Amino acid sequence: MKGWNKTKIASVLLVAAFALSVPVVRAIDANPPSTAQLEIRANQAFNRGEYNTALPILKKLSETFASEPGRLGPLQEKIRVCEKALAALKTVGPTTLPSADATTPEARKPHPLPKPGVVQDMLIKELGNFDYDQEHGGNIPADVKAMTNSVVRLRGFMIPMDQAENITQFALVPSLFACCFGQPPQIQHTIVVNCPKGKAVGYCPDEILVEGTLKVGEKKDDGYIVSIFEMDVHSVKPAPK
Repeated sequence: MKGWNKTKIASVLLVAAFALSVPVVRAIDANPPSTAQLEIRANQAFNRGEYNTALPILKKLSETFASEPGRLGPLQEKIRVCEKALAALKTVGPTTLPSADATTPEARKPHPLPKPGVVQDMLIKELGNFDYDQEHGGNIPADVKAMTNSVVRLRGFMIPMDQAENITQFALVPSLFACCFGQPPQIQHTIVVNCPKGKAVGYCPDEILVEGTLKVGEKKDDGYIVSIFEMDVHSVKPAPK
């Protein structure tokens, strides 16, 4: 999740170029990104689910490592993931976020207290039906916190966070539509799914059904809040059409 923190490298380059009275295009041409920088950019975009950004960089890298099977194989797998996810957009339309009124403390519907031994079927946006201050945190509703350790079943789409195959951790989001165009979902609409130790799942570009034990709480990385929902997964399977 750390990869989702946005940088301002482009802005710094533009300011520096103007300060030196050097055309921006020339500055970029004179210092093309190294292979290592391209790999970093590709991995960051891939992990964010920005497949339209990652795909051309991955293809360029695959040309660079065409004679190195050990490097080429993982690149080709990521290219396949990107192409499948982008192809899925042809059948997946944009979804409408809950209205602001529906998530206000006065209007939102509190979650009932979980019942022991009962699996709750929910939508991701139903679970995260509240406004959340990602910068400062501290405003997760009490009824949402009470869902910690409850077993839930959620529908959504997979964004791999560690690798393209033999995936042990992924983000579950309501829709791939926004992700593919560089608009990560809100943090309360993102579930970090962890597979059991020694277990892994394959990538699926279609909607999936994930069941597991929910953990609610703010997690930080370098001072940034990176997640509030995690799930220890019990099962992952294709969602019924």
